[in-house]
Amino acid sequence: MAHDARGTPLVSPAPALTPGEVHRYSRHLLIPDVGVVGQRRLRAAKVLVVGAGGLGSPAALYLAAAGIGTIGLLDFDVVDESNQQRQVIHGEKDVGRPKVESARDAVGEVNAGVEVVVHRERLDASNALDILEAYDLVVDGTDNFATRYLINDACVLLHKPYVWASIFRFDGQLSVFWADRGPCYRCLYPEPPPPGMVPSCAEGGVLGALCGVLGSMQVVEAVKLIVGFGEPLIGRLVVHDALSPSTRVLRFDKDPRCAACGPEPTVTSLQDYEDFCGVRARPVPAESTISARELAVMLERREGGEGDFVLIDVREPAERDIVAVPGSVALPMGRFRTGSALADLPHDRPVVLLCKSGVRSAEALALLHDAGHLGARHVEGGVLAWVSDVDPSLPAY
Repeated sequence: MAHDARGTPLVSPAPALTPGEVHRYSRHLLIPDVGVVGQRRLRAAKVLVVGAGGLGSPAALYLAAAGIGTIGLLDFDVVDESNQQRQVIHGEKDVGRPKVESARDAVGEVNAGVEVVVHRERLDASNALDILEAYDLVVDGTDNFATRYLINDACVLLHKPYVWASIFRFDGQLSVFWADRGPCYRCLYPEPPPPGMVPSCAEGGVLGALCGVLGSMQVVEAVKLIVGFGEPLIGRLVVHDALSPSTRVLRFDKDPRCAACGPEPTVTSLQDYEDFCGVRARPVPAESTISARELAVMLERREGGEGDFVLIDVREPAERDIVAVPGSVALPMGRFRTGSALADLPHDRPVVLLCKSGVRSAEALALLHDAGHLGARHVEGGVLAWVSDVDPSLPAY
């Protein structure tokens, strides 16, 4: 059963608004559920946005516009051209800049009265509690399970609410986890999915505008919690399908056996979440790795009748439509994970594996080695390395 948090504001109100603030936030002040006191609560609030990407972009901008007093921005990445299809907080001039610096400047343009705290670092078990302790709530804009479990467990230990969303292609999910008043993330997802079972947006894509929909909904939930109006999504999961379009709200309960927030929790400190999610990559033997330039030489020799081998591209068909290395054949990663790819592998020629960046090909390589194909190798850096080091005329994605 969902827990009703109405009438319980998260933060105490800041001092009286200035005349300029009254004018700026007048459309909020006219809403009886917000009013002057609610706007003062927003000004007193401290919100951490983890991830300045697809979800974090609209979330940070709308938090700033709403008048949140302190916004923390945490991200370790830099702006890339491929981000700009959805990460609207970054402009073309920001390509190559740290995302937190670009986002900080954009937030300042929206509302110079907001204090922005920049955390240019990777969130992990060694720093999460110290960073999150300074904020009233967390808005999660990340795209991996390890960080989601990390944020959840830190918020449970710190007794803080956690506004979460997830997006993929045309689908989005949204909820609020707050162990003190209802279920946590582990109540909904006790265990992470097997590695590779759920593709990332970098592998499967995402409709850019969907980030704006879910990121804005996260801010709505954050504002509701801070001010204390409406029914926060505690114990409820929003499932949004942009294709239909349709939005469903599903209820879920606190799990009495939850490892994090149950009556007998086993998660009493933070752990290695990459290990927990099984995403820590196995070391690839040096003799099983070749560079893009070495692959180019091998392909040239094969074309001349020397050194025959088969080059297998484990990416999805849509990725090959964007760019493909000449002479490669398609055998998607999913078939390696199910084991069905083994039947299509040659036994009379060496196998070289290729993907976008080398991550999936390394996973496929480990599976082949486990199956006895000890001579298989993979291309470090994948197609991106081929474009960078061999044929810059081809597009990167």
